[in-house]
Amino acid sequence: MAVKCESSPMHATSSGLLQGDNPLHYSLPLVIVQICLVLVLTRVLAYLLRPLRQPRVVAEIIGGILLGPSALGRNKNYLHAIFPPSSLPVLDTLANLGLLFFLFLVGTELDPRSLRRTGKKALCIALAGITLPFVLGIGTSFALRSTIAQGVNQAPFLVFMGVALSITAFPVLARILAELKLLTTDVGRMAMSAAAVNDVAAWILLALAIALSGSGSPIVSLWVLLSGSGFILLCILIAPRIFNWMAKQCPEGEPVNELYVCATLAIVLAAGFATDAIGIHALFGAFVVGVLVPKEGPFAGALVEKVEDLVSGLFLPLYFVSSGLKTNVATIQGAQSWGLLVLVIATSCFGKIAGTVCVSLMCKLSVQESLALGFLMNTKGLVELIVLNIGKDKGVLNDQIFAIMVLMALFTTFMTTPLVIATYKPAKMAVTEYKNRTIMRKDTSKQLRILTCFHGTRNIPTLINLIEATRGTDKKEGLRVYAMHLLELTERPSAILMVHKARKNGLPLWNKEKAGESNQVIVAFETFGQLSKVSIRPNTAISPMSSMHEDIIASAERKRVSMIIVPFHKHQRLDGHFETTRADLRNVNRRVLEHAPCSVGIIIDRGLGGASHVSASEVNYSVLVLFFGGHDDREALAYGMRVAEHPGITLNVVRFIIDPAVIGASVHVDIVQNSSPVPASQEDEIFLSDMKQKSSGDSSIVFQDSIVKNVRETTEVIRGFKKCNLFIVGRMSEGQLVSAFDSKSHHCPELGPLGNLLISGEISTSASVLVVQQYRSELPQESLRSLRAGDSSRVGSSRIGHSAKGVDGDEEVTEI
Repeated sequence: MAVKCESSPMHATSSGLLQGDNPLHYSLPLVIVQICLVLVLTRVLAYLLRPLRQPRVVAEIIGGILLGPSALGRNKNYLHAIFPPSSLPVLDTLANLGLLFFLFLVGTELDPRSLRRTGKKALCIALAGITLPFVLGIGTSFALRSTIAQGVNQAPFLVFMGVALSITAFPVLARILAELKLLTTDVGRMAMSAAAVNDVAAWILLALAIALSGSGSPIVSLWVLLSGSGFILLCILIAPRIFNWMAKQCPEGEPVNELYVCATLAIVLAAGFATDAIGIHALFGAFVVGVLVPKEGPFAGALVEKVEDLVSGLFLPLYFVSSGLKTNVATIQGAQSWGLLVLVIATSCFGKIAGTVCVSLMCKLSVQESLALGFLMNTKGLVELIVLNIGKDKGVLNDQIFAIMVLMALFTTFMTTPLVIATYKPAKMAVTEYKNRTIMRKDTSKQLRILTCFHGTRNIPTLINLIEATRGTDKKEGLRVYAMHLLELTERPSAILMVHKARKNGLPLWNKEKAGESNQVIVAFETFGQLSKVSIRPNTAISPMSSMHEDIIASAERKRVSMIIVPFHKHQRLDGHFETTRADLRNVNRRVLEHAPCSVGIIIDRGLGGASHVSASEVNYSVLVLFFGGHDDREALAYGMRVAEHPGITLNVVRFIIDPAVIGASVHVDIVQNSSPVPASQEDEIFLSDMKQKSSGDSSIVFQDSIVKNVRETTEVIRGFKKCNLFIVGRMSEGQLVSAFDSKSHHCPELGPLGNLLISGEISTSASVLVVQQYRSELPQESLRSLRAGDSSRVGSSRIGHSAKGVDGDEEVTEI
């Protein structure tokens, strides 16, 4: 913003209120107040718009407009106190510096190789999504020049209007796709590819518009274009060599040298200075450098990590305020101006949507997919504001046209999400009907499908060793495992970089073509898949923590798995105690347990098999199933019997039976209603008899009964097996005995009473624990209550109390 200030320039710091200085009259305290005000307002707006699933850029645009002359700025006292004209050069400088580095981050999101691999369909859709709105933008510019834009330079105005209407905001689009779970669909892949092409084309057209908007002759504009082209060619020849050398000096697994990060940021600034000197804009140099940074390896990730939080969280919102201070909605007055606003919005939407839909239908996409693509490609955002601000600064756009175009960008971005939700509903398998939703089944020879989830490398060894133990005998295709890497989608630029790495060419898989660039997660799973006879299919889910469970459940339904295995939200410290990894992982697990279309297991990792994969010939595990009764315990035993098929595993099944004397003395028992015609105890007997019959003659499987009187005796029996390698227990065991476990000590209700006992200090063991919940079309109310309650919830209200002689002969109140 070019502002002529007649008053003397501001000093940086004040002497303080006590010495009579007003801090708001000095640049540093004033800019601090401005930044804090912007951050608070935009974050509050983002929170309020979250239920509408709007990207954060919408909140930032609205926040900028509210702080400007359109809303709060109508109060002149506020405007001159918080945003006085003398402070605007400082504010604009900080905003553009932040924008410079943000455009560098946007450049790192674009992979030139992916543009070369863009399919013909995506390329045609991108070209149609640029051409038609560009032509309509030029047509609209004639209507504007004859009414509210009289006297502006025709050539740059035509190009600026065409560019403004044809832009698709690539980073904003990627976040909308991730929010709507469309990243791995055909529509998502097509939209991402087309938007990447659109983004590059928009920058080229913008460079042309800036060159034409200069005050010099056409010869000068030509020289600006040629100089800009020469700068880009020079960067392409030199920059990759420098960056590749830096990347080679940064081996995987080691921290990136600070010198290389600083050198890269200095190159970004130098490139910005060069393009500004040429007469294009400093942003172009930063964007070009970002595009040329190598995308693989730790170097690019370290760069993004160092820069993104400060830039996107602190400085970038200032750019929206800078735009908002230039936007005065009050300049749109009269029927003619509002009619022109409607015309611009209608032209922008029609050009993007109609162009994209027509070409999509010609490419044999369905009507729903074509409409969804049209709405998605109509997304505007930061790049749109950059175009408008440059046009305003160059004198191409006046105040009224600028306000109209900002409102158009806000409206088109806001409408994207609700329209896509309304028109496009990906073909979810209609309440997928499949039989094998549990481990417990009549025909165990059929293929078993399991979905294992993990958030990082910490749980990989235990998961792989658990898969090895589960693969059973040498049945052909006996086990298929879908290994899902759960990644959180954030507002950071690195989230989109993560999207690119996670899905190449639209596939929800890691890139297998470059083994040297694969991280240790891929190597671990691929190596295990090759060495064993297990079919392993890794994939990635990228979504916010609040909806991550939807990805897990949808994938389980789609893959028709029998069990989902998720990691416990805590990890074991060196002293043996558990520490929370991330609190919101707990909510993910609870929602999976509540809504899963199959059985669920929570793995509590204590290092099953050590810190590496144990080969089949070296497996030597002792597995213990604690059986009290009920659906979950039967599922746990079924899993244990599957594990026992492995030649290196011995299985102990301990069935706990309450002493008949205690049953006779019981005073109060809460009976859970069971709709099954067969009593639960009889189902347990039938199932146990069947398992014993199938394992007869197998010395590696041992069944034993343990008669106990109370919880203390039960705990003592379990302590006797503390040297086993893996406990398998039901989440909500049934029966009088388990109902008497102290519910106050259940800090993690999702684990149930036995799971909580095995992670408490009462049982000293190094064994991992698998807590199993059997699939039922409708979970019992007690189970649902435990999942929905907080840490203070009490699991199992049943208590059986009586007066009896204890083992020591002393009188005691037994709480079973």
